[in-house]
Amino acid sequence: MAERKPVVALDPHSRRWTMAAAAACVLPLLLQLPSPLGLLIGGSAVAVAALSWRKPLHALVRLLLTLALLAAVIALSGSHFGRDTGCAILAAMLAMKPAETRGVRDARSLLGFALFAPFATFLLDQGPLSLLLGLAGVALALMALLRLTDIESGIRDATKTRARFGAVTRLVLLGLPLALAAFWLFPRLATPLWGVPERTLARTGLSDEMSPGDWIDLMADDTPALRVRFFGTTPPTSQMYWRGPVLSDFDGRTWTRSRRSTGLPPAAVTRANVLWDYQVEIEPTERRQMVALELPIEAPGDSRLGHDHELFSPLPLSSLTRWRMQSSPPETFEADLAGPLQQASLALPAGSNPRTQALAARWRSDAGDDDAAIVRRAMQWIRSEFAYTLSTPLAGRHAADEFLFDQQEGFCEHFSSAFVILMRAAGIPARVVTGYVGGYRNPIGDYWLVRRSDAHAWAEVWLEGRGWVRVDPTAAVAPERIYDTLDDRRPGADSLLGRMLGGDASRLFNATDWLRQSWNQLVLGFDAERQSRMLRPLGIERLDGVRLGLLFGLAAVSALLWMAWLSRRAERQRDPVLRAWHALERRYRRIGLGREPDEPATMWAKRVAQADMGSADDLLRLSQRFSSWRYAGRDDDSARASRQLILSLRRHRPSPPHAASPGNGEHR
Repeated sequence: MAERKPVVALDPHSRRWTMAAAAACVLPLLLQLPSPLGLLIGGSAVAVAALSWRKPLHALVRLLLTLALLAAVIALSGSHFGRDTGCAILAAMLAMKPAETRGVRDARSLLGFALFAPFATFLLDQGPLSLLLGLAGVALALMALLRLTDIESGIRDATKTRARFGAVTRLVLLGLPLALAAFWLFPRLATPLWGVPERTLARTGLSDEMSPGDWIDLMADDTPALRVRFFGTTPPTSQMYWRGPVLSDFDGRTWTRSRRSTGLPPAAVTRANVLWDYQVEIEPTERRQMVALELPIEAPGDSRLGHDHELFSPLPLSSLTRWRMQSSPPETFEADLAGPLQQASLALPAGSNPRTQALAARWRSDAGDDDAAIVRRAMQWIRSEFAYTLSTPLAGRHAADEFLFDQQEGFCEHFSSAFVILMRAAGIPARVVTGYVGGYRNPIGDYWLVRRSDAHAWAEVWLEGRGWVRVDPTAAVAPERIYDTLDDRRPGADSLLGRMLGGDASRLFNATDWLRQSWNQLVLGFDAERQSRMLRPLGIERLDGVRLGLLFGLAAVSALLWMAWLSRRAERQRDPVLRAWHALERRYRRIGLGREPDEPATMWAKRVAQADMGSADDLLRLSQRFSSWRYAGRDDDSARASRQLILSLRRHRPSPPHAASPGNGEHR
């Protein structure tokens, strides 16, 4: 039976290093988890580390704590077990690991496990902050591992922090060329290798359906949805309608996309003499639905234009995507509405919203065939009698009746849904359109930021001779809220920092968002298409997968050779005299007369002389000079003497027996 190695205990300083490094590794992961989960796991990690500081927790206590924490993580994650839940479980296990850390081996295990956390973070976020925090965590973990190695090797005076930092820096620099080669040249895939669970599904956002009152959470979400850069004419904010899902089917509660228009070609459009040329950067949504300003002239790239001029990506938008588009406002949009589509745009559930139906019938009787007059009358009524608020009760069975005649206040979902129901009841084809409206111009980067809280719903009514016409009843009530002209709608104004700065955190926000946008442009936006065009300035139009693979192989081999050369160079003797002396030893070792490790230089030279070597006398003189240089005191001429000794050592070559020549190799 093999003898068990004794446990090398952790000293307090090494324990602090280990815990700090593990915490640094898991911090970026905790920041990407939902706040309740991150706080629970972080708090548990601190408590476990404190309780187990002097001695490990009992096994039963560890088991109970682990089960309780895992149960809490799964409960907070909901029934959806996917990428977020897996990352949360990894963080929870790391939080429990200090409970059994008592020796160097345990500490090394903890640090090795903790190094998975920064890489798991990149499954959730690839931003610059996550990268910097991850690199800091990895660097601290490597420094802590170096200290553990010193302790386990019996070096009680472990390497100083500065020296460990220098060693880690050298390691990073060694691996940097290979990492850059992998980033720039490793062939990228247009789609991921595996279908990771949809993280962004947990975030409220635009979808193929809408029910009044569902967007409360979305209206409070200030995270970016789009970043847009215009080339040439920039439309006024009031014309920035970023059109997304078009919802035509209504079941009395929820609006959904029409199945009748699926597969039909894009509807006919005549356009105004205005052209907007822009590039839109869409944050991941895990959906195929895209948004575009008004009506895009054509589908960009390999996207598809639907019958209602909605844009669809060929694949779910699981990562940041960038699209160059051109749009213009319509003069007529589907001026000839086919019978089935017209009927679908007039459909209402039988018996729903009786008061709205009665009002619409009365208006129709008053207006006759003038549909536009009914639209104007409805807008005038809303403008004079209604108010904008996010505090609304849940809708009942007849949601339009309750909104139009009882509450008369709400937000875009209520206004658009009730307006379309009213129009349909009056015999005017109408539908709900969702997307975003407005935007915030970042003066640093000269681009427009559209946030999730800019999500909006409006109506489109079909009028004879004009086709579909946009009508925004919400903007008639609260244009300042819709078009981002309120001070409290400025980015960062409602944040903790914004409140601390008196509501003026816009400069800081502009700078940080510009850094994020630049990071997206430089790193995250380097996709397969940009990679294939990487060498276009050198006259190579496109790089296919084979060429990229060859380039990557060449770069990787070069980087590995460079790493090997640097590693070998770092291991060689720094003293040039010793380096020359060792080279001389190697020359004699090749003929079987190498110096033994414990053999003094002069004794070695005498042993060589006994072998009747012709160079023995020269070697004896060199060994005496080397011993004097090594062990005698140095004087002002020591530098010159060292150089002469190095030259002599380098010139000396073993001579075969009886082939000696006086002064061979000796520099006099």
